[in-house]
Amino acid sequence: MRDKMDNFPELPLSAWKPTKETFHRYLQIVGKIRLALMPRKNHWWYITLYTNSSGLTTRSIPYGNFVFEIQFDLIHHRLCLHSSKGDSQNFELYDGLSVADFYQKICAGLNTMGVFFDIIAKPYDLSDDIPFAECTLHKSYDREYVFRFWKILLQVDLVFKEFSGRSYSKTCPVHIYWHHMDLAVTRFSGKKGPEMTDAKAADRDAYSHEVISFGFWAGDKDVRFPAFYAYTYPSPDGLDNEPLMPESAEWIDSNGSPMAFLSYDALRELPNPKAALLEFLESAYQAGAKRTGWDIDELTVKPL
Repeated sequence: MRDKMDNFPELPLSAWKPTKETFHRYLQIVGKIRLALMPRKNHWWYITLYTNSSGLTTRSIPYGNFVFEIQFDLIHHRLCLHSSKGDSQNFELYDGLSVADFYQKICAGLNTMGVFFDIIAKPYDLSDDIPFAECTLHKSYDREYVFRFWKILLQVDLVFKEFSGRSYSKTCPVHIYWHHMDLAVTRFSGKKGPEMTDAKAADRDAYSHEVISFGFWAGDKDVRFPAFYAYTYPSPDGLDNEPLMPESAEWIDSNGSPMAFLSYDALRELPNPKAALLEFLESAYQAGAKRTGWDIDELTVKPL
């Protein structure tokens, strides 16, 4: 029981909302730097962040004839910058570090290392659009809750990786999309999706092909608690008539289409959360793949 609680701690949105608002902007700054400098890759896979053994990272970003990396060390609560030239810069993450301060420090650190960039330096789809350089409103950093968030991401990342290894389909890395701060993994059937002539460029690239996508996010203005989700695009008829596991999972409406949904708190109550999460992912996949005609047997990785 102790191990389960350590790996899947409580994360009530109300307890860390100010910190989440601040930390989300930190992530967007780092994510936008990666977006600006990485070579393009299909379905926006080049803009994402990743979990690692001490926090969250960009992994290597190319710059001229060297690479650099930005890492949130969430054990020691530092932002660390490293380059293949041997340069390093870092600064502390603490309660009171405003978004403006964070932005100034990361710009100065990267510039000192010879890295310069041009980004749209304001939040994307958050509660306000105050430019990063001017944002002193958001400055909360509760180390305990940031650490809890990372611990959860780490455990979910492990389960998502185990799940992604079960399929021969094209599957993205398990990664964090910083615009909504969700950890996600997506499988592709290989078939083209419907034409999206009126959609934004971001959606046209993300949904150029049929997908079944799975994720975890910490809650937002619409869903006031952390949860897991899965959806099929394009959404087939009768999807919400398919069974989901565990029993606490359900189909909910998401912009007019069914989305598989499992609250994080419900998962925590189960005897084996990791096994239950795998059940949820597999049942949502089976539902979408069956209804859209994927060759489930052909795509299933068999035991060696």
